Amino acid sequence: MHTTGRQYLAAAAETLDARSTSKSPNQQLLPLTATVNQQDHLEIGGCDVVDLVQKFGSPLYILDEATLRSACRQYRDAFIRYYPGASQVLYASKAWNCLAVCAIVASEGLGIDIVSGGELYTALQAGVDPTKLYLHGNNKARAELLMAVEAGCTIVVDNWHELKTLVAIAAEQVRSEERGERSQESELTQNLSHTAPPTRIMLRLTPGIECHTHDYIRTGSIDSKFGFGLDQLDEVFQFISQQPSLMCIGLHAHIGSQIFELEPHHDLGAVMVQWLSKAMHHGLPIQELDIGGGLGIRYTESDDPPSIEAWVKVVSESIGAACKAQNLPLPKLLSEPGRSLIGSACVTAYTIGGQKTIPNIRTYVTVDGGMSDNPRPITYQSVYRAVVANRMSAPLTEAVAIAGKHCESGDIVIKEAALPTTQPNDLLVVMATGAYNYSMASNYNRIARPAAVLVQEGEASIILQRETYQDLLRQDRLPERLK
Repeated sequence: MHTTGRQYLAAAAETLDARSTSKSPNQQLLPLTATVNQQDHLEIGGCDVVDLVQKFGSPLYILDEATLRSACRQYRDAFIRYYPGASQVLYASKAWNCLAVCAIVASEGLGIDIVSGGELYTALQAGVDPTKLYLHGNNKARAELLMAVEAGCTIVVDNWHELKTLVAIAAEQVRSEERGERSQESELTQNLSHTAPPTRIMLRLTPGIECHTHDYIRTGSIDSKFGFGLDQLDEVFQFISQQPSLMCIGLHAHIGSQIFELEPHHDLGAVMVQWLSKAMHHGLPIQELDIGGGLGIRYTESDDPPSIEAWVKVVSESIGAACKAQNLPLPKLLSEPGRSLIGSACVTAYTIGGQKTIPNIRTYVTVDGGMSDNPRPITYQSVYRAVVANRMSAPLTEAVAIAGKHCESGDIVIKEAALPTTQPNDLLVVMATGAYNYSMASNYNRIARPAAVLVQEGEASIILQRETYQDLLRQDRLPERLK
């Protein structure tokens, strides 16, 4: 019996974690609402993918609101269930930062991890509570630090340069206030004064914990561009304890991304509580521990990530046990999932073009997108699965390479995809494209970035407008002498 595109729906149904009362989205290949309708078309969020492409064009990102909300709730509720202290889930918005996504996760009670002024601005415009915004990054610009201080969010300090810049900003504001002057540096600083409360900061530390993931997305090892080294702890703690303009409320660590192992996160909890004890001996008012994120998702049938609940249970018990062993009060426990919140909630729909068959080697099937809307295969050698959305029951009889349309030999979306015999204008849907697809998209070859729609209970809403050729020229300037 030939398998069909429906196998991915069956596989999703069979991956229910026995310890969970609902499907963990990160363990699914398709969004939770994915079904096949009477026309043999793939439906997501009650919307026929064929209809969506006819209305909105392709390539098209299709984000399922129900799956995203389910992941938010599973993280939030699992921490309430397993961690006896206070907790706060932060969405690592570098995975996909836009107004709609920020608004959805905030409405579920999550805060947001941001890494630039642009991500901060987007979150604020989406109405996110600034006290639930945490600014990360290893080289924050002075203007970004000023913006974060004025907005009232917490700054996760990565290095000495940032620490000293924040101290200098506070000192300059005091001097300006004493002279009765307003800073001309940014309108965002006009309300700052020496009477303002200290700036809330956390410290990012490098734990030296290794995990099995791609070198580019491993951030917890000693050889990392992120965070203070452990040999600097005493010096950093001592420095901060002498700065009245800074209030260090917490410690942060992150060990990587797309992680399937639970043990590294268990080990991280014990290490972080040791740091907590040391910081308290320096008189720092540590109230929060942020254990980062990194839980992986399922991109292929062979991927076997832990469920959201299992991950939360491990990190919660690790922190709880370590605090009990050292007789320390439980800190507020923060986490920063990104990929595991949104990765499986989205698919990308393409229109198939022509084919090229090289006898005894391979067949290339081309689509109308590629590395500009999904750079992960060419960047990380990432592997995906795909279905022909307009013929879900057709037998999978071919193994073909899905080629993008860009002028790069390496622009291969999927090196070996199991598909039925395809025809031009068939619709190819690539699964699990919610994380680091739109956020890393480009205009390579001057190709406009795709639209994105949010689907929920049969309704589709545009959340990102498709770029036009005019958009591509918006920032171009032609000197008069070249006209």
